[in-house]
Amino acid sequence: MRNSTHRGGRRPRTRRPLALAALPAALLALICAGPAPGATAPGAGSPARADVRNDAHLDGHTDARPGAVRGPGHARTFDVAPTRAALRRLLPRHWGQFTLVPDTTAAADTFTVSGTAGAITVRGSTGATLLTGVGWYLQHVAGVDIGWPGDSIGMLPARLPAVPSPVTRGAQVPHRYALNDTDDGYSGPYRSFEEHQRQIDLMALHGINEVFVQVGAEYPYYRALQGFGYSAAELRQWIPGPGHQSWWLLQNLSDFGGPVTERLMRERAELGGRIAEQLRGLGMTPVLPGYFGTVPPGFATRNPGAATVAQGDWAGFDRPDWLDPASPVFAKLAAAYYAEQRAVFGDSAMYRMSPLHEGGQTGSVDVGAAARAIQGALHAAHPGALWAVLGWQDDPTAELLAGVDTSKLLILDGLSDRYNRLDREARWGGAPYAMGTIYNFGGHTTVGANSSVWIERFGPWRDKANSALAGIAYLPEATGTNPAAFDLFTDLAWERGPIDQRAWFADFAARRYGRPDTAAAAAWEELRKGPYSTSSGLWSESQDSLFTARPSLTAAGAAYWSPRSMRYPAGSVRKALDHLLRVDPALRGSSAYRFDLVDTARQALANHSRVLLPKIKAAHEAEDLTRFRALTAEWQDGMRMLDAVTGSDPAFLLGTWLSGARSFGADRAEQDRYEYDARSLLSVWGRRSTSEGGFLHDYANREWSGLISELYAPRWAHYFASLDEALVKKAAPREIDWHAFEAEWAARTTRHPNRPTGDPYRLAAQIAAALPTAAATR
Repeated sequence: MRNSTHRGGRRPRTRRPLALAALPAALLALICAGPAPGATAPGAGSPARADVRNDAHLDGHTDARPGAVRGPGHARTFDVAPTRAALRRLLPRHWGQFTLVPDTTAAADTFTVSGTAGAITVRGSTGATLLTGVGWYLQHVAGVDIGWPGDSIGMLPARLPAVPSPVTRGAQVPHRYALNDTDDGYSGPYRSFEEHQRQIDLMALHGINEVFVQVGAEYPYYRALQGFGYSAAELRQWIPGPGHQSWWLLQNLSDFGGPVTERLMRERAELGGRIAEQLRGLGMTPVLPGYFGTVPPGFATRNPGAATVAQGDWAGFDRPDWLDPASPVFAKLAAAYYAEQRAVFGDSAMYRMSPLHEGGQTGSVDVGAAARAIQGALHAAHPGALWAVLGWQDDPTAELLAGVDTSKLLILDGLSDRYNRLDREARWGGAPYAMGTIYNFGGHTTVGANSSVWIERFGPWRDKANSALAGIAYLPEATGTNPAAFDLFTDLAWERGPIDQRAWFADFAARRYGRPDTAAAAAWEELRKGPYSTSSGLWSESQDSLFTARPSLTAAGAAYWSPRSMRYPAGSVRKALDHLLRVDPALRGSSAYRFDLVDTARQALANHSRVLLPKIKAAHEAEDLTRFRALTAEWQDGMRMLDAVTGSDPAFLLGTWLSGARSFGADRAEQDRYEYDARSLLSVWGRRSTSEGGFLHDYANREWSGLISELYAPRWAHYFASLDEALVKKAAPREIDWHAFEAEWAARTTRHPNRPTGDPYRLAAQIAAALPTAAATR
């Protein structure tokens, strides 16, 4: 997705054998089996495989629809064991002081918190809602934060404080959806189950109830299409590497970053199935990819009666063909796909599909009829399931909406906080939608969000006459950045009245580090006024760094699709850094403080790049070689400090990203392929045509230790050397093939640390000492 989600720190992982032995025997047989012997007709497959269902997630639930309200008298029983296990992971020293009680009478999505010191009771309507109640208690009573990333739970007393009086909260909207289609690519396509489990725990703690599950989504395609004339080898070539699969599922590209192995697909399918079961165990809805017509080349030739539409180009890639959903073959392929998906992932009540995403071609297809057929195939496999479609650019179109039952549709609005004068009811004809935010693109490590816009719009949009607002949609292209944004956006769905942004940030500052602190409050007030109060109108993300930009004296941003100038006064971050350095030493030991300090120092230095580069340009144009050399040396010193400070926190390490990719390879060649898949996404993104013609080079730029020292700093050093040489020789600078420079880096297999080193406080203080004062940055 171009300008339409980094990850938190992770521990290095050794490659583990597949845990297939732990799966049910029937499911194990299905995953390990090849295509059904003798399957010759399109869509033919093993009847046994098609009949396998995994309905364990429905046990004890009288209504599996997302947001279904079951009032008093409707039993809602569930096993609290998965919730208690999650609580033990989140609060390993204090989990035993909580009593979790399933509430069989309260309205859906409701929790009540009560209790005396050391004995806290949380009642809730689902396992996830119980965790949301725990999260409310931690924030509002215990005064600590478990963020994404960073926490202050080390500040909890041995005996948890009492709840002054019982508190009941209910969700203000039924749908609290999370994860952009791109998150699995930009946040970490090679994450372990434990990392996914941690994210699920965090989302439940913050009130999310619907989560997109993309991992392993290629496996149903791989299985089903072998019954429609394709060999296993052809499909393994067509399916891209995990780092690029998000855009394959969006029908933007294929055949890149692979070929993938069958072993990898089986392992990812197992992982995706475990993620889906983890969500079901907490009473959350795993949102699975639906089938809307993506097929490999030559499908119509191999399947008589099929009609396909070439989808043209996307950022230098040939898009996969689209099988006309109104053609008879579509229903057969969709049925085969859903049967294969059910066998591994089980059933769900919600499926994600965005036909014609970012410029797809309709050809002669009747879009309304196609949409009706897509929904029909979904409901044939999963009666009454909700279709979640992304609201982005011109989608969903009026033609698509006219063809479907919109009562079974939810639009995830990716533009709610980006533009002005929005009327979603008029635009989408009253179809239900969730107010969404995409405050991060490509995994950029920039801080900030249009949080004031969220507060200004959510309540009025929800409460106006004939409102179709039915939820929130947490849609950054990459998760694991901006913990304040995650906390505030998810709070929207649980607060009864309008949020006071200033008071909210003051409270956040206190719990973020475990207790109130004057310096912490001052730091977050500066961040609130600056990067967290950017306005709507054109952008939903803050500017990225020039240190990560392809070198040019006129560089205005790193990613082509990002803001070209500062979106807030740079002095706000500079002041915040000074305040954070004055936080009480007793509060500096938490992972939350460390992350925030490193991130703020990084951002202050990144903002300074926009002050320094124009000075370098002026010195070059004046042919002042002495000043040019002094300023470029300052630039390079800044990049060295940037690499060092980011190396002191686990959330900013290239080595973690790369070791995760290599851990999925069975041998050296496969490990190298997956490392290239991961590296290329951060740099050239794809082929030369993608990098240059599609303007996607550096789309996923991020200030990470290792990435700075091995790609960004040498790139700028190479450029400055060429300008220096030109000044000395009084000649034009030599031309540099930047794509070749970046492609060489993407093909490397050099190792980098996956554990932080250095003292974050000392390194941040060095940056503060090297930067101009806040007054000078205005």
